[in-house]
Parts: sequence; C-alpha cells; structure tokens
Amino acid sequence: MKLNHRKTTVTFWLLFIVGIFLILQFSVFNELLSGPIFLLPIAIFFILGGLLTYFTFKEKIKGKLKKFFLLTGISALGFFACIILHNFFYALAEISGGIIILPYLMEFLHAAFFLIGIIVCPLGYLVGLIGSFVLILKGGKKWRTKLD
Repeated sequence: MKLNHRKTTVTFWLLFIVGIFLILQFSVFNELLSGPIFLLPIAIFFILGGLLTYFTFKEKIKGKLKKFFLLTGISALGFFACIILHNFFYALAEISGGIIILPYLMEFLHAAFFLIGIIVCPLGYLVGLIGSFVLILKGGKKWRTKLD
C-alpha cells in the first residue's frame, strides 16, 4: 500500500475502535460517564468520520471500497449532527408552544432527526464497516494493488 493511502486506512481503523468504545459507553459505562466527558468520544467519532470522508476523496480511492468508506464516514458524521439537530428542534418545539402550526412541525423534525440518528446512522455505519472489512479481507492482494 502506498504511503499516501495510509491516512485513510488509519482513520478507518481509529473510527472502528472509537465506534466500539461508543457501543461500550452506551451499554456498559452509561452511568460512569457524564457531562463533557460523555460527549468527548462522540465528538472524536464525528471528527474521525469527517476525516475518513475527506481522505477518501483526497486519496482518490475507487470502486466499492470508496462507497463503503464514504458510508462509514458519513454515518459517523450524521450521528453527531442528528443528535444536535434533534435537541435543537426539541428546544424549538418547547419554545414555540403558543404558535398554531410551528410546534407540530418542530415535534416532527425532532422525532425525525432522533430516528435518523438512532436507527439510520448506526445501521449505515455498521453496513459500511462490514462492507469495508469484507472487501479488504476478501480482496487481499487485489484491493492492495488497486490502492497502490
């Protein structure tokens, strides 16, 4: 593998490790981490998702591997973005209680971003990870030579 594709590969594996930590954080360490410490792994996950997306385009990775890397990176970006938008629209729904139609629109938007952030983004992240693993492991020499 060329040295210039190392950034994408390292970022992908870091995103995988932070993703495992997030799963553990939400399931095992849920009560131990709170406040800003709770948000730090999510912010790192977001940054790594952005870096993976950026490096995938910059290093001109092609084919199915590009699609799976992008799916993984964009899903990581979308998870944090949907959390922020969900909370933003929930707050707007609470503030705009007296206006006729606006609270219903805000309720719909905060529920939609909640579902996207909790269901769609983790599924996209999982599909991107599995697809990347399969292509990297199954392709072996073939994918390494395409990256060179």
